[in-house]
Amino acid sequence: MMKKTLSVLMLTALPVLALAGGGHQGGHDMAGHDMQGMHGSMHGDTSPSEVGKPGDPAKVDRTIEVVMDDSMRFTPANIAVKKGETIRFFVKNTGKVPHEMVIGSMKELKTHAEMMRKMPQMQHAEPNMVTLQPGQRGGLVWQFDQPGTVDFACLIPGHMEAGMVGKIVVE
Repeated sequence: MMKKTLSVLMLTALPVLALAGGGHQGGHDMAGHDMQGMHGSMHGDTSPSEVGKPGDPAKVDRTIEVVMDDSMRFTPANIAVKKGETIRFFVKNTGKVPHEMVIGSMKELKTHAEMMRKMPQMQHAEPNMVTLQPGQRGGLVWQFDQPGTVDFACLIPGHMEAGMVGKIVVE
């Protein structure tokens, strides 16, 4: 009797523990979903790209708080950083639906958004993105190694099209 009760409790707790870990699990290992080309700096390639590269959490220059909400906006939507700066983005979803922040070029973001429309249950595990459920907080660390403009957007189907985009100007 005790073993059966313990088994039932364990099976009930596992989904809760999985959800507590966040909605950013599973990775991009789905068949037919190749993220190798996305911004050239992912999957171990550390060469500079136009959007930067994953940053070292131990070497963060500053933290920028970004809020996502159901008005389909990021606050702030325009961010200024210096070339070489490593930024910790502390991201909060204050909305009632899931949102995500994905850093990339507009071309990459549009391509990925199209994949998301075709595979809406796709889950992410990439260093340039964070997906948050309502009320969740999370973050990402990114180093901006080239001057120019870097885009970010929510790629959940319909969100980018509704205006959930932003720009990072690297001086």
